[in-house]
Parts: sequence; structure tokens; C-alpha cells
Amino acid sequence: MPRYGRDVRCQPFFNMEIKTIRLKHKTSRAGGPRALACVVLCALASPVVGLSATDQAVHPGEWPRVRPALAPDPRLESRVAALLATLTLEQKVGQLIQPDIASITPEDLHHFALGSILNGGNSSPNGDEFAPPSEWLALADGFYDASVDAAHGPYAIPTMWGTDAVHGHNNIVGATIFPHNIGLGAAGDPNLIRSIGEITAREVRVTGLDWSFGPTLAVVRDDRWGRTYESYSEDPEIVRQYASAMVLGLQGVPGSPQFLDSSHVLATPKHFVGDGGTGGKDQGDNTSSEAELRDIHGAGYPPAITAGAQAVMASFSSWHGIRMTGYKALLTDVLKERMSFDGFVIGDWNAHAQVPGCTKFSCAAAINAGLDVLMAPDSWKELYANTLAQARSGEIPAARLDDAVRRILRVKLRAHLFEEGRPSSRPLAGHFELLGAPQHRAVARQAVRESLVLLKNVHHLLPLSPHTHVLVAGDGADNIGKQSGGWTITWQGTGVSNRNFPHGESIYAGIQQALAAAGGTAELSPAGDFRTRPDVAIVVFGENPYAEFQGDIATVEYSPGAKPDLALLRRLHQQGVPVVAVFLSGRPLWVNAEINASDAFVAAWLPGSEGGGIADVLFKAADGSVRHDFHGKLSFSWPRTPQQTAVNRGQSRDAPLFPYGYGLRYHDDGDLKQLSEEDGSAGVAAIDTRVFFASGRAGTGWHWVAGDGVEAHEVVGGVGATNGARVTLAAADKSAQEDARLVRWAGAGPARVGLSGQSAIDLQREANGQLSLALDYRVDRPATGSVDLEVACGGGCRGIVPVTHELATAQPGQWRHLKIPLTCFAKAGADLRRVTTPFAVQTAGQLALSLANIRLETGLDGVMPCAD
Repeated sequence: MPRYGRDVRCQPFFNMEIKTIRLKHKTSRAGGPRALACVVLCALASPVVGLSATDQAVHPGEWPRVRPALAPDPRLESRVAALLATLTLEQKVGQLIQPDIASITPEDLHHFALGSILNGGNSSPNGDEFAPPSEWLALADGFYDASVDAAHGPYAIPTMWGTDAVHGHNNIVGATIFPHNIGLGAAGDPNLIRSIGEITAREVRVTGLDWSFGPTLAVVRDDRWGRTYESYSEDPEIVRQYASAMVLGLQGVPGSPQFLDSSHVLATPKHFVGDGGTGGKDQGDNTSSEAELRDIHGAGYPPAITAGAQAVMASFSSWHGIRMTGYKALLTDVLKERMSFDGFVIGDWNAHAQVPGCTKFSCAAAINAGLDVLMAPDSWKELYANTLAQARSGEIPAARLDDAVRRILRVKLRAHLFEEGRPSSRPLAGHFELLGAPQHRAVARQAVRESLVLLKNVHHLLPLSPHTHVLVAGDGADNIGKQSGGWTITWQGTGVSNRNFPHGESIYAGIQQALAAAGGTAELSPAGDFRTRPDVAIVVFGENPYAEFQGDIATVEYSPGAKPDLALLRRLHQQGVPVVAVFLSGRPLWVNAEINASDAFVAAWLPGSEGGGIADVLFKAADGSVRHDFHGKLSFSWPRTPQQTAVNRGQSRDAPLFPYGYGLRYHDDGDLKQLSEEDGSAGVAAIDTRVFFASGRAGTGWHWVAGDGVEAHEVVGGVGATNGARVTLAAADKSAQEDARLVRWAGAGPARVGLSGQSAIDLQREANGQLSLALDYRVDRPATGSVDLEVACGGGCRGIVPVTHELATAQPGQWRHLKIPLTCFAKAGADLRRVTTPFAVQTAGQLALSLANIRLETGLDGVMPCAD
């Protein structure tokens, strides 16, 4: 029997009421027997698509009507119609395709009339993530010139360039980096949000780009999600207010002369709809009711549309098993028709490939469901050819194709794209002094001040006197990359250093400046050592940068299995030094022990490039007056236990540790009783004993290390190099963006790369169960010496298995799978009762090796035999 639940031909009939068997098209004549079959079989196949009689059906009439921001403009629509009439089928299809600059050149655009391009989080001119702004502008000119080449005929359509400017123009070295949205939510200041939008738009325009993929309107209901920091709040109240404020800031006021003028850019509210309700799993399934989908997760879209949003990005996620990218009832019936959205809908990064019946190279179903622009970063050429063939065959109806192109043209005309000319000729282009301009940084610093939330303040320790000697400790103290988080210069925010922020200021630098101005002194020591006994210690610590699925976690415990920050706090406390903890995180986390070990505790979120804003609040003025009191209030409830992952205002039966809206002022009683440090996780492993590296991130309790074979040092995020550059690690792609690591050995002597943890694990049971250490690998440059795979167990204990032959016989550039029984490492000397490094590779020669999916696997198929 055909599984109509996965049949794209059933898409037109997903909008139905099963109780009455009433089809969307009302009579069997409209759909015929196949329509009835789709209704019945979709119901039977509910495990496939999640269809249920009670809460699956979409009822557009129950969603809010939205008054369009712009009244119908007959003159504009006449121009759209005239342009549409001049386009060939090839040009029409081209408007729907959006490649990434890493896979297309201006020369390609001379031959393909494509409507837009993007730069992903790690894409940049000439592949240089640290390229100067002038190279971005030059490349924008190149793409624009190619798009209006005479080869495309007398009515060539200019292309436009979209970028993830999610907390400032964050891909550009020197740009102003604002706090991530979670911090802005704590600020509770819509006027500030609008100002941030205006500044972001201006800085984007400086580099010749004209379109921002933001704001994110996710209402995150489970803090394990790796994109929690992109959300303003767990509650729709703040998201609703901020949606219109940010859209107005980015685009200007609809109907005014400033709307989409040369100082503004297109906004893209995202990700429609329900991305924050997937149970903490990126690209997961939202199983909420339609009322919750509408009232919670969809709350930000009506105000964004009322504010004039011209593009909306569809979500990677699903609702009851149906991928949003192919969900006609929501994209077309709700968003476009019920909400009167007359702009265009764009997909996420190859998201159309997840629609049943589709691949990243072909997806008529998504277009027919209402997607107008397909983001095809690396699949654009094949997707263009297949979409063209589908348009010719009628699989994509001409009316649907014309509707999509009409929407794109309407937005391009509203954005003055036909009149503005080359990007470098536009008023703000090339004014690189605006990137990180003092007036822009002042607003970012204000945002930092307003976002800080004071959770504890024993005996009114804060505010501090600026006339004292202060120890500034922790690995986040002098680290602008860490304080900025993901989506900062690089996609994951890793592989950057303070020198990549020429206008930025670390938290330590801000403290030092504040103290020096008042006669006090600051001593920096990440490890917490000091030469002169301090009057107080400020310890800055927290999550390392991450983005999207690489930030998904199993519980909301901070740093499970590795507690160096807690040890530092306790050591200082035991030495009698008052401790102020400044916690950097993209979400609320269980830090009861860290709070207990601190006299004052500040949730600083991910403040961005203006670390001085923290000193503004922590310290008094030189005359002893309070310069800035704490302002921030929690826009996310703070968990009481590691398992309290979905603790939301008005939802959870279990009270949070700190409720939504909590935040102390200086005059408040900031004393706290001793918090329970019992994690309540009986039987829950603190360290992942099966997965050591997957989906681009180390498993829980593990981190990348690299060294010269004797000493090893942590490589944060698995991107970086050893001090002597004997070995370097970089992000690489296997099945998804940056889900692998490319390791290069220079051949300058023995060098070792692996995954280690601070706590040992016992793998005896797994060895007895015939489990193997497994990994995917790709030889990018053959080895010039012997190569060993290793499992280490501390203090010179290790088991080494040679893999030189396996690598030598692997075809370069091709991914392969390797499985080595754990018993092989035991036979080679590893004590599997106390494994501290479950995986390491060592060689003294040259080698380039990509690694992915390092884990334990069952089964004996394809295992490499143990050496005799």
C-alpha cells in the first residue's frame, strides 16, 4: 500500500477536518478518489506524519488576521506585472534559487540569472573568514554586476545578498557585536532593540549587503536547545514586543521615506513556525497543539508583518511530523493568506531536502507548498536544472511559479534594488569607519549594562569600590570570542582571538580601565593565582561558543563531568577572597554549586564585543556614587535541577530556582540560603560513555586536546593549533555543516590529537560486550610516517593500535568507516577501567585527516582485527 503520509501528492489535502471527512476542496470532484484516499491513508499513517484527528489539522480561520503594513499600490503592482511578463522561464526559476558564496562566483552569475546569494556562517570572500570589509564590498559589486549583465537581456533583475546579521554585522571583523538575543530579552527595552536594528542595518550597508536573516522569533520552551540564546524569551510577551521593534529598526517605518532606504536592509523574521518547541532538539518535531503553536510559537509574526517584514524564513523543524518547509497549510493558508503576508518565504540551509520525496537537488513539493526561495548553498546548480524541468513539465504549476517570482520582484522594487546601482555606489558603502563606530559601540555597551541579571549579592558586596586591588580570573576574563558566543566572525564562534576584534573590549580590559581611572588596580590571572592578595576576585567563566545543533545538550547542568571553574571559585573562597562570579552562557543552566561558591553571582549571557559594560555596573564611580544599577530581569526561568529543562512561566509544576522576571537591584536583599548541590540524576551518567564526537561537537564531558606527544592542551571547540603549530584542527563538513574536524600534522615531530575528559570512565563492560571504537575518516593528505590510534588511561597507561596500513590503503578524499574492538586496546596495554582519553591519533610525519562520528559501536561487521 502506498504511504500517503509521505506522498507529496497528499500535501494539498493536509488542511482538513478528519472528524467530518471534509476536504479542503469540499467535494470529491476537486480531488477525486485520490483525495479521499489521501485523507483516509494520511489518517492511518499518522505515525509517519503525526496526523491526529484532534490537534493536527490546521485551521487558518483561527489564526489572527493581520493588517498589512503597506496598502496595495497599483503602480507598484503594475510594474511587477510588466517585469514578470518580460522574464523567460529560466529567469523566473533563477529568482527562486539562492546559493552560498562558497559555491558560486560572479562568473557563474554571468551564466545563471539567480535571484539572490548568501554567505553562511563560515562563508567569506576568498574563503578568508577574516577578510577585510573592502573585500566584502568588492565581491558584492562583482555579484551585482554579473546579475545585470547584458547577457541576461534588457530586463535583467539585480541580485541581492543575505547574511546572518543576528547580533550586529557579526561576520565582519571590526563590526559592532551586540549581546545575543537572550541578553536583550533580559533588558526589557524595545526602544533599545530598535536602535540595535538601525545600527546593524547601517553596518551591513557599509559592506554592500542588503538583507539580514533576522530577527529570530523563536519562543524557546526547552533550554537544552543549542539555539536558545537566539531567543528573546521563553514567553511570547517579550518576543511579541521585540518583533516589531527589530523589524522597524532594520527596515525603517513602512510608508515613510526611510523605509528600505540606503540606511536600512531587508529583515527576515524566523523560523516560521514552532522552532522553539522541539523538546530541545535542533531541527526537531514540535508536538504542541495548534493553539500553542499559534499563541506561543507564532506570537511574534503578526507584529513583525504589521511592522512591514518583507521576508520570512521557514523553519527546519516539523509540526507533528510534517516538515515546515513543505507545510502548505501553514506557509500558504496561514502566513500568506490569513496573515496577508505579501513578501516572500525563504527556506533554511538545504532544508527543502528534508521534505518527504525531496533531495537537496530537487524539491517541487516545497515550492508548491509556498516556499518562494530555496536556500541551496552547495546544491544550487542541480536544483536550478531540476526546478526548471519541473516548471516545464507542469509539476510546478505556472501560477505558483509566477506567484513566487511576483513576490520576489515586489520586495526588490520596494527595496529600490533597481535604482540603487552597484553596492559600492550606495551612500553608506565603503564608509568603513562606521563599523564599530564609537556611537554604535556606545549603544552596544548600554545593551550590555541593561542585560545583566544579578542573582545573588551577599552582604551587598556589589557595587565594588574602584579604589581596590581586584583579581580578574577565569578563562572568559580576557576572551572576546568567548564573551560573544556563536555566530561571531565564524559560524560556531570558534577559532577567533582578541586581535580579530579591533574595536572590541574584553571584560578584563573594561575592568582594568574602570579601576585605572579611579586609582585602583587589576591583576589578570585566568588560573586565579595572584602576586598581591586581592581585595576581591571577579571570576569570568561559562559556556564555550557554539551554534545550532552543536549546542544541543542532554541536561541543563553546566559543564557536566568537568568542574575546573567550580574548583577555582572554591579555592578563592577558601582563601578568604570575596568572589564575584560573572557567568557567560547562552541559556540558564544548573550552577547551584557555583552560586554557593560565590558571594555575588551575575548572569551576563553573551554580551558581545563591549565588555566594558560589565564594569560599568559592577563598580561605583570614583566618588563612591552608583553609576549604573542592575537593570536586567530573567526572560527565562532558571532551573533548580539539571533535569528541569522545560521550566517555563505558567507551565511548569515544579518551581524554578529563579522565576521569570527575577533580578536583584543593589538595594535588594541579595543573600541566598545554601542551594542543594544534589543533581537529582540518580542513574544518569555525567559523562557520555558512548559518543565522544558527533554532529560537530564533543560528547558530554569530553573536549579536544592536542600536543607534542608529551604534553597536551585543550583546543576549545576543536578548532585551533598547538603552540608550536605541529598540529592544527579546523572545522570540516561531512554530512552537515562543520560536523567534522580536519586535523593537519606538519611533520615537525611527534604530535597527538584526541578527546579527553577530567574524569575517567569504565569501559570494561563495553569491551566484554564486543563494542568497538568507531569513527568516520577521510585521508586528505597521505601520511609520511607511521600513524597510531590510542586509548589512554592516565599516568603513562595507554593502548596503541597501528592504523598506518588502513590510512595508506584509503582513497584520498573519500570518507571511510573504521571500527577497532576495545579489546585490541586492552591487549595493547590500556586499562579500560579508567579511560581518560577514549580516542587519540599520533604521528611524527605529515598527515591531513578528517574525523567525524567518533563513538562506540556494536556489531562485528567490518571490524579491524587486533594485531598479533
